Amino acid sequence: MKILISADMEGATGVTWPADVLPGTSQWERCRHMFTSDVNAAIAGFFDGGADDVLVNEAHWTMRNLLLEQLDERAQMLTGRHKSLSMVEGVQHGDVDGIAFVGYHTGAGTEGVLAHTYLANSITGVWVDGTPASEGYLNSLVVAEYGVPVVLVTGDDRTCEDAKGYAPGARGIAVKDYVSRYAAVCRPPARTAADIRAAAREAAALARRHEPIRRGPFTVEVEFDAEHLVGAATCVPGVERSGTRRVSYESANMYEGIRCFKAVTTLVSSHVEEQYG
Repeated sequence: MKILISADMEGATGVTWPADVLPGTSQWERCRHMFTSDVNAAIAGFFDGGADDVLVNEAHWTMRNLLLEQLDERAQMLTGRHKSLSMVEGVQHGDVDGIAFVGYHTGAGTEGVLAHTYLANSITGVWVDGTPASEGYLNSLVVAEYGVPVVLVTGDDRTCEDAKGYAPGARGIAVKDYVSRYAAVCRPPARTAADIRAAAREAAALARRHEPIRRGPFTVEVEFDAEHLVGAATCVPGVERSGTRRVSYESANMYEGIRCFKAVTTLVSSHVEEQYG
């Protein structure tokens, strides 16, 4: 049994505000330890449940946040940016039986601690065929095309609720309860580690590859907080203006859909100025 862990940071234990996840800050250095603790707890739980191999894919910002020197020695870690499938890189090789979304968060324009979709700001909403799409939802559509089930989701309580929509059978563990975008009631890492490990042990039983799910074509719509960002996004072939601050595009499958979304967000981020957005 091989498990892939997609590890994001905004949904990690103790994380509540931007400095907690911005590389180079003292708060980020502190929170890296709790982030690594969450991931280690998931690794331990999956091995408790019978996993033979666990690969951790770093999925936050620079994708160089987890502390390799503290990682459970039974696992391996894929770290660094510019990966074909970004947050779920590794799922495409046909040897993954289940995936865990650890440290995830809710999508742009919704309630949740540090809620966003790919970009910290600029994007105010993403929809796939009319359904609001968090990073978890987008990634679940990608991994389904490779026959890999989402078996575990950790983050704040709103993230666990969101996961019920795209992975109703997955185990969900809330490490904190949403109060505002920058505040939460947090459980200490000793407690969250125990909860995550227990849930991962149970989730291992759900790790069974299934037939790839082909649901395309998909219509993806993205809304921005400023009109000029539409001009940037429509530089990507196939992306068209669908409103004053919205663009849309069609993709035959979600492999193509997520790659187009990456191109859109990369271009948009380069068109944002520090003060005025």
